[in-house]
Amino acid sequence: MRHDDTRTGSATPAHAHTHTHTHTTGGVTWPTAARATLHCLTGCALGEVLGMVAGTALGWGNVPTMILAITLAFVLGYSLTLRGVLGAGVDLRTALRVALAADTLSIAVMELIDNGVIALWPDAMDARLDETLFWGALAVSLALAFVVTTPVNRWMIGRGKGHAVVHRYHH
Repeated sequence: MRHDDTRTGSATPAHAHTHTHTHTTGGVTWPTAARATLHCLTGCALGEVLGMVAGTALGWGNVPTMILAITLAFVLGYSLTLRGVLGAGVDLRTALRVALAADTLSIAVMELIDNGVIALWPDAMDARLDETLFWGALAVSLALAFVVTTPVNRWMIGRGKGHAVVHRYHH
């Protein structure tokens, strides 16, 4: 059995096949997707923590606290992207479009997972700031959101969407 070696264009025996295959989607590696997700997670986590801490400290109910946390997660997530794109000299209107296109699906998935875990975790929604349950549930929910969102970002970047759009402005 023979096949064409795509690197050299020559035919080689199949057992001599020595080049390695990188498992990617559209040429996107897992580390690239993880970096994009980590960027998104930074803004989301800051917003989630600030919103949960503020709502809990103010004695708000679960729904208003969650709404504040989700809102801040989107605002801070978009803000981090805007900062980078505006730094590349792009006008505000274009930068806003880029941030919305790059981050909306990623943040939405992250927030769905993060808040879903917290809502379903027994007693997590009623935990106080000084309880391990509050911080533990928040940490686990953000970690799970990262794990679920990374393949979403890999898929989007592989199709020229998501953070692939942002990277066009970094060069």
